[in-house]
Amino acid sequence: MTFKKHLSLFTILLLFLSQTTFSQSLDKPNILWISVEDISPMLEVYGDQSIKTPNIDRLANEGITYTHAYSTVGVCAPSRSSIITGMYPVSIGSHNMRTGPHYAFREPENETYKDYYAQKDIKGRNVPEYATVPPPFVKCFTEYLRAVGYYTSNNAKTDYQFNSPITAWDEIGREATYKNRAAGQPFFAVFNHEITHESRIFMKKEDPMLADKSKVIIPKYFPELPVVRQDVGRAYSNIMELDKQVGDMLRSLEEEGLLDKTIIFFWSDHGGPLLRQKRAVGNSGLHVPLIVRMPNGEMGGSKIDDLVSLMDLGPTVMSLAGVEPPDYMHGRAFLGPHKTKTPNQYAFGSADRFDEAVDMSRSVIDGRYVYIRNFRPELPLIYRNAYREQIDMTRAMIEMDQKGELTGGAAYIFMKTKPVEELYDLQDDPDEINNLADSPEHQAKLKELRNALSAWQLEIGDLGFVPEYDLVNMMWPGMVQPETAPVKFETSGNQLKLSSETEGASIAYQIGEEIGGKHWHLYHQPIPTGKKVAARAVRIGYKTSSISQFEN
Repeated sequence: MTFKKHLSLFTILLLFLSQTTFSQSLDKPNILWISVEDISPMLEVYGDQSIKTPNIDRLANEGITYTHAYSTVGVCAPSRSSIITGMYPVSIGSHNMRTGPHYAFREPENETYKDYYAQKDIKGRNVPEYATVPPPFVKCFTEYLRAVGYYTSNNAKTDYQFNSPITAWDEIGREATYKNRAAGQPFFAVFNHEITHESRIFMKKEDPMLADKSKVIIPKYFPELPVVRQDVGRAYSNIMELDKQVGDMLRSLEEEGLLDKTIIFFWSDHGGPLLRQKRAVGNSGLHVPLIVRMPNGEMGGSKIDDLVSLMDLGPTVMSLAGVEPPDYMHGRAFLGPHKTKTPNQYAFGSADRFDEAVDMSRSVIDGRYVYIRNFRPELPLIYRNAYREQIDMTRAMIEMDQKGELTGGAAYIFMKTKPVEELYDLQDDPDEINNLADSPEHQAKLKELRNALSAWQLEIGDLGFVPEYDLVNMMWPGMVQPETAPVKFETSGNQLKLSSETEGASIAYQIGEEIGGKHWHLYHQPIPTGKKVAARAVRIGYKTSSISQFEN
């Protein structure tokens, strides 16, 4: 399907959705995301007895637990780009970690980029800061919700590999909340919890330890050392703190009378915070917890074994809101009236540049087996990365490896070069340390997953084969950020129509006394004339247009 046809379909859909009256939208469910960072299924509901998490357990007992949920990338920014767009990062150019200072929303006037920030591509060429530019038909899925009357808020992390368009959220930032919506207006609210992030392993190492270090599970790819138990214990201790935050949120919703009027999603943006977890392309980096609590505890305590990608979250929210996801999205709804009739057969993952480390691997998981294809087999599996080496156990393991002191699973992950292919049976080898790629009895499975991965790469147009310097130049010709064309106004009777010449641009506007404020409406239908209007256009990855004004 062509870009223009996709854009036309989006416009038609917005016009159709705009016919929904506000009174009808009152019947739409509230939807809330508890978005957490850097945890694998390290929870009792998934069989891990290391700690107690009564509030997360409550969510599971009153909700649906998905046992096979996976991120598309084992690190936050590329993963979050897939969540907000419903697209594979390697298909839209957002797969390298990270492209710029996109941790949080910046006002358009503050969106600037450095020409140099010490990153190199595979050919050693300078990679500047940049914003990913997806195809013009790609939108933040929240725009579809705003078009049918939802109040959307994000507190507060974005990290989409591009600055969040002003059309994506009604409210964004540390103070963003659903509480500022109009009376009776349905909401989609995101609350990001950072307590379990990788950085908290070293930032909180002097804090009281809540977990019993002697009882936490140590993966077989870590040596049994006090420093390892300390940092693994810290990861679990941070989850216990997270559990208290989840409890506070549930109590707040109960006190407001919203708990049983709100669909709650609990999920992590990728796997655990430690070595061979975060940034890994196998199960240890991609397998995440996902729990959905429906109003009144519908299907409470149930477990679903279907394969789900975090990329499916946006389409699923749209489906629950009564909006059919557009066909360009790779993600598919797993709940609601537009739930897919064909669950995912596989979950696909990618690993490319992580800060200063350049690599390229791809994976496919069928729920039991993990297949990994390494396109840079000459490189070690555990590469040097300054950020994660702030963790004590990581430095200790590196030193032990240099002295030849690692054995067993720990020695395995410190392999000096990688095999071209890896195959692991998670049923017998949950820690992925016994490569079955050369096993005669596993050749049929190897071939199946190898072919599935190759077909997927061709289908989605894997951009990992494009050196990053060239990729940036494709999206930003001449290494200059493109700018969205300004809004044009056209009157038709007593209505005002807004447009931009930039293909794929969305338009935000303010009316009358709103002009100059921070809140922008999403333009999706003609505006009544009679008041002064200010508007600006933005396409993902482009510089937001200047403000255009119309006065009657």
